[in-house]
Amino acid sequence: MVKNDNILALATPSGVGAISMIRISGPESISIVDNIFNGIESIKLVNQNANQVQLGYIVDNQRTIDKVLVTVFRNPKSYTGEDLVEISCHGSAFIQESIIQLLLNYDCRVAKPGEFTMRSFLNGKMDLSQAESVADLISSNSEASHRLAMNQMRGGFKNDIADLRTELVNFASLIELELDFSQEDVEFANMKELNKLLDKITFNLKKLIDSFKTGNVIKNGVPIAIVGEPNTGKSTLLNTLLNEDRAIVSSIAGTTRDTIEDQIIINGVNCRFIDTAGIRSTDDEIESIGIERTFKKMGESEIIFFLIDYSTLDKNKINYYVDYLNEIEEKFPQTKLLTILNKNDVKSEISINDLNKFKPIKISAKNKLNIESLTEEISSYISSLTSQIDNSTISNSRHYDLLNKTYEEIHKVKTSIANNVSSDLLAIDIKQAIYYLGELTGEISNDEILGNIFSKFCIGK
Repeated sequence: MVKNDNILALATPSGVGAISMIRISGPESISIVDNIFNGIESIKLVNQNANQVQLGYIVDNQRTIDKVLVTVFRNPKSYTGEDLVEISCHGSAFIQESIIQLLLNYDCRVAKPGEFTMRSFLNGKMDLSQAESVADLISSNSEASHRLAMNQMRGGFKNDIADLRTELVNFASLIELELDFSQEDVEFANMKELNKLLDKITFNLKKLIDSFKTGNVIKNGVPIAIVGEPNTGKSTLLNTLLNEDRAIVSSIAGTTRDTIEDQIIINGVNCRFIDTAGIRSTDDEIESIGIERTFKKMGESEIIFFLIDYSTLDKNKINYYVDYLNEIEEKFPQTKLLTILNKNDVKSEISINDLNKFKPIKISAKNKLNIESLTEEISSYISSLTSQIDNSTISNSRHYDLLNKTYEEIHKVKTSIANNVSSDLLAIDIKQAIYYLGELTGEISNDEILGNIFSKFCIGK
């Protein structure tokens, strides 16, 4: 339900800065600000045209707090769909707090996290999937994640979902009509047409569901696990890639006992490098836990850097690595595996023909030799990811869950039609699919769902 009270919040980060902005929304927001604002042009804000800025002073009785700019937005052409005022003041913590306290003396309260965007949704300015993308846009930390969030905020897949839902609703209505006239032996719903619609919905749902892997990686960053035996140069490689001493480097085996993560932007995408504990047999309990986590990170990664110490290679080790690399490929078939022969600056006469099937890359992490070959491989992988981004790419786990539930219900309907199940049972599954699609866009929602979604937003948005 749309609330009719007035809310306010600091819309810029708290603390000292050049400029801060305080936002007030609600039916009396303009008149509330009028109580504390003296415009240089002596025009009351309630008489000011929409979408105009006025220069003036915030005053407390006869005391001037600050010289500010005040912008007025009138419903429904505002972010929230209500009357909205933005006060741009100097970024002093004292000034911010003074203005907020003045406003609270009137019929106004501090907004909850995400309440401005919630009002935008409740007032029909955007659907729920678009509202959620606002939070993604704020938290985007790369060009690709920003592009993904913008696509979603502009509408993304909402129109497709809305059209499919409407068609399902129409068919559900025809089936209900049949049930009402069951004794008349009439058919309103054409099952052949329904099957065509279900095929269309299945295709679109599958496309959206499959896009989640790409969207999630771009949103949260490409995880790259650096694995190998102890002292193969994993921590050195991490430091080289990051161009800083992030991980401790030591000649003592087992120095890295837990995963260390850091990130850089490559080709507009955030890449999360994970330095892992060296893989070996050990009786050290702490080190064993670290090795366990290594295997877990390998399963969660999009790319695995498998490091081999080129300077200590012999025939037995090569055979061991071949078997081990084959096992990794079998265990993680969807993960890109890069075999890296490190310490290439130390000459080795051993033949590596048996490793050539894995296209090993020779580098020296310590001396920064041929590191560009690794970044080129990453760039190539990222290019393949970003080329898949379009308006139907999803990155939200709630959307993914609801799409999967819808897909299952649609599958039930198709199975029921094939088995000549009665129309009343058919209608139940169609209604459930309609429900999930409505929950996705916010056409069906409740206070608990909305509260959970918008609680993750920052205050002021």
